[in-house]
Amino acid sequence: MHTDPTSTLESMTHGPRGPGGPGLDVTGPDPELLALPSPPRQERTVTVVLMAVTAVAALWMAIAVFGEARYALSPGRPADVGELAPLRPTADLANRYVRAVGLLGTRGAIRYGRAAEGDSFRLAPVAGNPGLWVEIRVPEGFEGPRFVPPGSFAGRLVPFRSAGIRHARLAAEVEEQTGTAVTDDAWLLIDGSSPRASRWAVALFALFLGFAGWNLFGIARVLHRVRDARDASAGS
Repeated sequence: MHTDPTSTLESMTHGPRGPGGPGLDVTGPDPELLALPSPPRQERTVTVVLMAVTAVAALWMAIAVFGEARYALSPGRPADVGELAPLRPTADLANRYVRAVGLLGTRGAIRYGRAAEGDSFRLAPVAGNPGLWVEIRVPEGFEGPRFVPPGSFAGRLVPFRSAGIRHARLAAEVEEQTGTAVTDDAWLLIDGSSPRASRWAVALFALFLGFAGWNLFGIARVLHRVRDARDASAGS
């Protein structure tokens, strides 16, 4: 029996529709998809907000340690700046490893410690130069009334306000404990802080930056899925 190819193609194209029919033209929403529960919008919003807050906090921490990370990559040979009393640091000395000599004053000097460190620290202005302060580390067991501060120093020279997160409240502590105000243009010499000893800041900077990037990538993926889901719903 002769069969017309044209009629056969039309029957396949316009035949019965649905899961059991051979038709290719399927119209209308799938009832099984409609029966699926809606995505948890509240949980998704909370997740995005938490990831955004975490990313902002990680970026802030990366910025806070950026100065010390950059200092850790500077040359390891200190620049000799001579006497501290007449020194008026300029921008070319900011965040530099320097070597200097001088005497420390007593007005405004404070003593403090840091968590998880047995050593203590002293901060004092340079005698004859109140715009320049020096932080020295006192080894554990050497602190006491007979402690004599050194007369030569080698460490990181930086504007006081840009010293980093570990020195963020140091100026406020000086004013609270002694009533002496640290001027906005004051500089700080952190004795014993060499570029090699600051390499931990490079690792922290990379860690915080990577953590921020990971959270931002996660936010982008969540929002991209939401957009795709909305496009699919609009198309159906």
